[in-house]
Amino acid sequence: MTRTRQDDNSSEPESCSLDRRNLLLCGTALTAAYLLCALGTTSLAQQTTGTPGSPGATTTIDGKYLPPPPPKFGGQINLDASQSKPYWPAQVVPPKGAPNVLLIMTDDQGYGVSETFGGVIPTPAMDRIAKTGLRFTQFHSTALCSPTRAALITGRNHHSVGFGVITEMSTGYPGYDSVIGPESATIGTILRENGYATAWIGKNHNTPSYQLSLAGPFDQWPNGMGFDHFYGFMGGETDQWTPFLFRDQTQVFPWVGHPGYNLTTDMADDAINYMRGLRNAAPDKPFFVYYVPGGSHAPHQPTPEWIKKISDMHLFDQGWEKLRETIFANQKRLGVIPANTQLTPWPAGQPEYGGATLQKWDTLSPDEKKLFVRQADVFAAYTAYTDHEIGRVIQEVEDEGKLDNTLIIYISGDNGNSAEGSILGTPNEMAAIQGVNIPVAEQLKFYDVWGSDQTTPHFAVAWTWAFDTPFKWTKQVASHFGGTRQGMAISWPGHINDVGGIRTQFHHMIDVVPTILEATGIEAPVMVNGVAQKPIEGVSMAYTFDKANANTPSTRSTQYFEMVGNRAIYHDGWLAATTPPEPPWDLGFGKYPNVVNGYTWELYKLADDYSEANDLAAKMPDRLRDMKELFMVEAAKYNVFPLDNSFTARAATPRPSATAGRTVFTYSGESSGLPYSSAPDIAGKSYSITAEVEIPQGGAEGMINTLGGRGGGHGLYLLKGKPVFVYNFFDVERFRWESPAALAPGKHTVVFDFKYDGPGFGKGGTGVLSVDGKEVASRTIPHTIPFVETIYETFDVGVDTRTGVDDKDYQPPFRFTGKIDKLAVKLVPLNAAEEKLHQQKVQETINKAQ
Repeated sequence: MTRTRQDDNSSEPESCSLDRRNLLLCGTALTAAYLLCALGTTSLAQQTTGTPGSPGATTTIDGKYLPPPPPKFGGQINLDASQSKPYWPAQVVPPKGAPNVLLIMTDDQGYGVSETFGGVIPTPAMDRIAKTGLRFTQFHSTALCSPTRAALITGRNHHSVGFGVITEMSTGYPGYDSVIGPESATIGTILRENGYATAWIGKNHNTPSYQLSLAGPFDQWPNGMGFDHFYGFMGGETDQWTPFLFRDQTQVFPWVGHPGYNLTTDMADDAINYMRGLRNAAPDKPFFVYYVPGGSHAPHQPTPEWIKKISDMHLFDQGWEKLRETIFANQKRLGVIPANTQLTPWPAGQPEYGGATLQKWDTLSPDEKKLFVRQADVFAAYTAYTDHEIGRVIQEVEDEGKLDNTLIIYISGDNGNSAEGSILGTPNEMAAIQGVNIPVAEQLKFYDVWGSDQTTPHFAVAWTWAFDTPFKWTKQVASHFGGTRQGMAISWPGHINDVGGIRTQFHHMIDVVPTILEATGIEAPVMVNGVAQKPIEGVSMAYTFDKANANTPSTRSTQYFEMVGNRAIYHDGWLAATTPPEPPWDLGFGKYPNVVNGYTWELYKLADDYSEANDLAAKMPDRLRDMKELFMVEAAKYNVFPLDNSFTARAATPRPSATAGRTVFTYSGESSGLPYSSAPDIAGKSYSITAEVEIPQGGAEGMINTLGGRGGGHGLYLLKGKPVFVYNFFDVERFRWESPAALAPGKHTVVFDFKYDGPGFGKGGTGVLSVDGKEVASRTIPHTIPFVETIYETFDVGVDTRTGVDDKDYQPPFRFTGKIDKLAVKLVPLNAAEEKLHQQKVQETINKAQ
């Protein structure tokens, strides 16, 4: 049945008329979509089952236009239902034989971490995938967390989808705003619209940091990016004992009442329960599970059993240089590096290492060796523990009888090993990433609880370098393979006919999506929700599954790399790369040249030089020039400009958020769970916290307001009725203000006022605690947290979730037993003159570091 439109006198199926009116606005690609609908053509290869119109009928779609147009009603409608014929739309299903997909990626693991790629840390789950499938020895990331993940789930380069850098450093340019736009649908959206059940379990570092609160919007959360189920943590990292955890868009606290809880096991449990629930509800519906646990990103927090298991193996007693030699020998024995590979030199001030120098093991004191071995043991335990839990998820697939029809992709790390723990390592990662180094003697006080809920540790940079064997450099450095080379294994029984094989083709994270699409027989869409799609920029790796193609040239001929100014370009077996001017553990305070023209470039022929050991730039200037020009072409194509090698400026740049421009924040009653990015930020400024409270007969105690916890932060609370303010400086020092008297029943006003000694980062100041207008405590402190009090603790009023700022005073939730009528936080921003002085102080800090 058709209806004649009065505006253009044309006839068309009624179900398509509105679609056409909208689509014609979008150009010829959308007009083509309308034509397909008008002609009643969905796909030449359409597969249908069951009787059309019956409840059990299914159909595939061509997938070019998502969601597909609604099908035409094929039944009959009369006045009486008994004389009518029902007609159910067919359920959309993937093509026949489309596999389940389990996409696994760990965090902050360099090429030499896993036993599968020559490391000393046991990774039997990854070994299992490698032995039943293939290992890939030239697979690459972007060198940093959320950019890699954006590339992985979209099939497009990280700058193309707004993730030129992590969301916490986002800036207002298309390549750097940390927004995956509607023109770049994720693999979750594509598979879901084609009939898959989709789940994202683990780390989500692809929601803009300024959109983490319950105010949303939620289109950039996993549920808004095509995943029906999400269970995981928000941001780059979280405490594994008390995580910043969400089920879909609701914050959850599963550790409460469960001593010994650890998120790594909890995520595996959730993945297993999800697959079991799907099997019970719809056993024939294929799944796409994106499983991305936090290991081995700091904080390194395995269970005590795993720490003991690894410590008893004594893997690291001989130090980091010997570890490199052992890994290197293993890699040659396994064939995951070519036989002619050279082990790159230990960094000792060479120009090609940006002047970076790392201590040699035999120069260390016994105390230093003791501490550093402990750091490595705990990292290794966290890595092995993570792999063990991944193995449980894989085993569930087998137990359900689905292993033979499941494509499993297991990627070791989203970038190289992290150098963010400082030269010495740290029991508190928040201190290290803000340039606060904790001496070895202080760190040894945490030796027995290293990795427990009492610490948030990271290891020393020299271990980082060793775990990136055989390459130079580390995470953050996109110019060299120490930052970008990842071990990857893929299995798909019956479709990979060279089980246990090794593949040396050059590939990248953006190649995973087209590989999944080819394996499932699903096309990349032309349009999603009325928005024309950017082309998928990756190429499929499925050609490597055939043994006949084991040595065929890579289908990827060119790939650019860029992160915070460090950059490289790969083309047909050659790689040109900039020399990092400063090591990443300098945290941006080093000496940085002009980002466009001030960098030195290196040149490598990878066929002869797997580890980038022999720089040919001086010998082949013409080829280097051509490669540099190619980088400019690729960078322009994929939104890499403007280049920016700043750190602190980008981290401090204003972003659109609920806190932007606000200086006064008011709350009442009890509220909790507000992320740090949506909370009043007291770092580096003067401020006041004013609480209007009502004390009942018999007195009251409990938390009035806090941000942070055991690892750093502040809290205003009543302890046995006495007002107390505690400022926790990275769990190394605690500064305390306390009233000598408890509050009597009735209404009171408690104020903590802090005058900052800036401008400059991490300065001290004077705090005054007052009750009803009368000063009760005053103290001047020498320093404060420079930039960020916390990442994974939250801003709470009337209660304290996760950990407390002083374990000796109380244990969470420490709910306030009085009434909070009003809480006001007032920030005092710098005036123009102070801001100018502040910038001068910042520059002085940088100059001093240089």
